[in-house]
Amino acid sequence: MDEFSLIQRYFTPLGLTKDRGVVEGIGDDCAVLDLPQGHQLVVSIDTLVQGTHFLSDAPAYDLAWRLLGASVSDLAAMGAEPRWLTLALTLPSVDEVWLSHFSEGLRAASLAYNVSLIGGDTTRGPLTLTAQVHGLVEAGRGLLRKGAKAGDIICVTGTLGDSRGGLETLLKSASDNEDVSYLRQRFYRPTPRVSTGRLIRGFASACIDLSDGLLGDIRHIAAASGVGVQIDSARLPISTPLKRYVGEEQARQWALSGGEDFELCFTLDQTHWEALQQQRPDWPVEITAIGQITSSNEVQVRFDDTWQASNVQGFNHFTE
Repeated sequence: MDEFSLIQRYFTPLGLTKDRGVVEGIGDDCAVLDLPQGHQLVVSIDTLVQGTHFLSDAPAYDLAWRLLGASVSDLAAMGAEPRWLTLALTLPSVDEVWLSHFSEGLRAASLAYNVSLIGGDTTRGPLTLTAQVHGLVEAGRGLLRKGAKAGDIICVTGTLGDSRGGLETLLKSASDNEDVSYLRQRFYRPTPRVSTGRLIRGFASACIDLSDGLLGDIRHIAAASGVGVQIDSARLPISTPLKRYVGEEQARQWALSGGEDFELCFTLDQTHWEALQQQRPDWPVEITAIGQITSSNEVQVRFDDTWQASNVQGFNHFTE
């Protein structure tokens, strides 16, 4: 099977949606899109490399979910509505079983996240998956990393550390049970907090999605805003399955620096916190206040009754 037959069989059927501003999609040199008046285009790109981001025996179906979920999470952090996807695949060979499972997973994830595939590229080489996602946000209303101010509350969605726990179950080949299944699901299928990102646009002063660990990512908000951070480790939202699997202490460490949770971390004024509570009495996504923004340039974490300066930088591909 050649490159063009591969695209035609496994990916062209995924790009049939024509009712979301797609004038021309798969099959031309470029996609042609219509943008609604008064909106701005938000674009992000993510790459997963075998051996760096996933193990060689990772199921293709789950990899498609993980790739798209991680990418759409960036749109959620901007308060954007997901619209379109371009996909680049580097494959060591044409494995039709793998491609069938991957395309089935991509179809399911695209429907779940309301994203249309509009083009991409395929080439030969070490297994590498790249998704570029495009979203829309009302002009001037996108959430940014800058804007946090001293006294703002720091909040996160969901629970933290689960993805790192899921990776651990894979590395240790843990026997399957309810907790292990939950943690692996959190690793393979991150849940982009799109609706929550749009909910907090009227309240948040800054926002980021948690891909490299809480302590590493909150530094980006601090640097962009010129502020400091204090996080109370006792207030971190941690799931019961993670605590049962690795214990309280390890779970708390992974909540701080485990990475790839793809939850949202955002800041807001204390008065806005009260207003946000009134907006979400039955909101399905947990939102937890875990600390505050300070006027210093330090990142500090409270363990028991002691504040400690943190030098955790988050994951970086080009450092030891």
